[in-house]
Amino acid sequence: MNKLKIIIIGNGMVGYKFCEKLKSKSDSFKLIIFGEEPRRAYDRVHLSEYFNGKTAEDLSMSTASWYEEQEIDLHLNNPVVEVDRAAKTVSTSSGEVYRYDFLVFATGSSAFVPHIKGIEKEGVFVYRTIDDLDLIAGYAKNAKKASVIGGGLLGLEAAKALIDLGIEETSIIEFAPRLMPRQIDMAGSEMLKSMLADLGLQIYLNKNTSSIEGETNIGGLKFSDGSELATDILVISAGIKPRDELARKCGIDVGPRGGIIVDAEMQTNDPCIFAIGECALFEEMIYGLIAPGYEMAEVLASNLCAQSKSFKSFDMSTKLKLIGIDVASFGDPFINEPDCRTIVFENKHKGIYKRINISNDGQYLLGGILIGDATAYNMLLQTSVNQILLPADPEELILGSRGGEQVGAGIESLPDAALICSCEGVTKGGICSSIIDQGCETLDDIKKCTKAGTGCGGCMPMVKDLMLHTLKAQGKYVRNVICEHFNYSRQELYDLIHIHNLKNYDDVLNEFGQSDGCEVCKPLVSSLLASLWNEMILKKGNDTAQDSNDRFLANIQKGGSYSVVPRVPGGEITPDKLIVIGEVAKKYNLYTKITGGQRIDMFGAHLNDLPIIWEELIAAGFESGHAYGKGLRTVKSCVGSTWCRFGLHDSVSFAIRIEERYRGIRAPHKFKSAVSGCIRECAEAQSKDFGIIATEKGWNLYVCGNGGSKPQHALLLAADLDSETCIKYIDRFLMFYIRTADPLTRTATWLNKMEGGMEYLRNVVINDSLGMAEKWEAEIENLVSTYQCEWKEAVENPAIRKRFSHFVNAPEDKDPTIEFVEMRGQKKTPEWKKV
Repeated sequence: MNKLKIIIIGNGMVGYKFCEKLKSKSDSFKLIIFGEEPRRAYDRVHLSEYFNGKTAEDLSMSTASWYEEQEIDLHLNNPVVEVDRAAKTVSTSSGEVYRYDFLVFATGSSAFVPHIKGIEKEGVFVYRTIDDLDLIAGYAKNAKKASVIGGGLLGLEAAKALIDLGIEETSIIEFAPRLMPRQIDMAGSEMLKSMLADLGLQIYLNKNTSSIEGETNIGGLKFSDGSELATDILVISAGIKPRDELARKCGIDVGPRGGIIVDAEMQTNDPCIFAIGECALFEEMIYGLIAPGYEMAEVLASNLCAQSKSFKSFDMSTKLKLIGIDVASFGDPFINEPDCRTIVFENKHKGIYKRINISNDGQYLLGGILIGDATAYNMLLQTSVNQILLPADPEELILGSRGGEQVGAGIESLPDAALICSCEGVTKGGICSSIIDQGCETLDDIKKCTKAGTGCGGCMPMVKDLMLHTLKAQGKYVRNVICEHFNYSRQELYDLIHIHNLKNYDDVLNEFGQSDGCEVCKPLVSSLLASLWNEMILKKGNDTAQDSNDRFLANIQKGGSYSVVPRVPGGEITPDKLIVIGEVAKKYNLYTKITGGQRIDMFGAHLNDLPIIWEELIAAGFESGHAYGKGLRTVKSCVGSTWCRFGLHDSVSFAIRIEERYRGIRAPHKFKSAVSGCIRECAEAQSKDFGIIATEKGWNLYVCGNGGSKPQHALLLAADLDSETCIKYIDRFLMFYIRTADPLTRTATWLNKMEGGMEYLRNVVINDSLGMAEKWEAEIENLVSTYQCEWKEAVENPAIRKRFSHFVNAPEDKDPTIEFVEMRGQKKTPEWKKV
């Protein structure tokens, strides 16, 4: 039987995806595809990774043999130049003529190049293909200053590419009054602009380029307001225009501003000709994202196979990481009052802006914008799209629950029809079915089975959550891998880093991970490295992967200022040190508070004051209290036998010994301790991760307690211990916890999840049932002997010290947006306001 011939003009991502989808549905067609470029279809979404070491082959969407295996005729570097609709033939640049039964335009788009005088000069490029990138890379070798025209998604990608090429002085010129005008509002643009400026980028808004200066090569830009900007290379990334010239030439209807007009079945005014992707104009809209292009490919493939399907207006929500900065928008991001109620959270120090628009009755989420932290994007998008009822306090969707509980209905509440992967059109029901009916139990299995996550990859956190939820509901063992970038559990990665002696995040990622990492795995790997090697967390190679608090060795507080928390071992402090704290707090106008952990916290420090403050504290004998890190916080104590008539032992001295032993050791989560001098328990040792209580014969050791929103009493591990044995058991307990706990898991939760519970833990720690005691004791001794005060090194190391500035170009200037109000003779930050 003769197969119907389908010719596809264009071998981009959408053209390739159409072939893939059609072949998966039917073998009744003969496919012939013509590409303008000399290479197979490749991933343009991650094009900038070409400058990070990925090759054209790495970016390719298929193997060299795929087309042959699928019996698809692929013609590269041989574009179609003419279509004869009457004869139903196409002619190529090589002079060949091919007949078709159906013709598909998948010609995509080209870079929009504005009419600017001097545009033809050497050193002016567009940012669209791998060939473009090769030309840019070659010319950039001799460039010191670079500019990008266009402050949208593509323009920011181009700016990142120029930075990756080593051009540090890079400028972005945008005609509109804000960056990414189709995705974010003015306040979001200002936040993004500030963050990009911190990275060294110069941002020019409301700028209209009138001419490109220079002789034969570009030397600068002149703007309509009379200002000028020197530049050695220019990349134009000011938008796209649909490639409709061939369709227009053969009489296919196109829009007044371009684009091949199609109906809901992707059909043009010729019943045998279709258009998909960025060249197609549907209801006066060109869709410039990959997800709607893939959906168009699915619609056309289905209809050609007599499976009726229609294209509908596509949700243009998007989440991207631009130059390392999360940017996302969903639903209707720009709707304003009185048509909705808007809640905004802004943290300029951490570079976070979040806005959600909710219905006036408070029931539904209409849209929003996320900058700097887009971890909640997937669930917010689903809440908006599926019209899920909002919680009583909708601000918790962006601020988090005050008690740590789940905010909103959760992933289990989503309907089966909820679209999880918009690139491939995969629903929640499809993912759950792959797990339940087809036995997929890993992310890789689900990706191969459903193709979810194989496009932009933004859905993978939600795919993982669905997988874990479904497997647990089936009563199956869940291998809790870290994220889509590391297919290992925390415990497995800990051992791999140890065995391979890896010392920085990039080495770990290159050896065992993939892609660029994320906000989940970066701080986790950094924590593992600190737990293993106890090296300075801000040393080059690990600094950018740290959690924001670790990055500045301080907790950022509401309003954008920082806390200063020196260690006070055991709660014991001399009068001289008390005076120093008072003098420092007074000198830098810091709010002071004696905490429940028996130390004095100081709040309200400006970022660039931190090294100066700590220099004074260290000179007085203080060291970092690690209030910002996932490690030992405090060892609380009562006065014990030194002063108390009921005290059995010197609890203060033992507490100081314990605190000075375990200070600075990083763990899956923070941990606290206390030492009480008698059974009256004034230090509240049984509410700590490990607590010690004096007895007539020695010390009782309790473990795995905690306070907080879900308090839990610690349980007795061993009784009547001498001091050395007590410390030995704590060594083993801590190393077992550090090695085996899941990320961000306190000791109480760790024990609750442990099979065998307390009896198993006691067997491991006391009876050495795993045979690991000697090794763990040696490992903890290494951590103890290599301890260093992080703040001491920070103030003495010029390279680290210079990071503590709010403005790169004015390191002495403080953030003028930080505000304080008076309260009981001290200061505090103003209350947050709902906007």
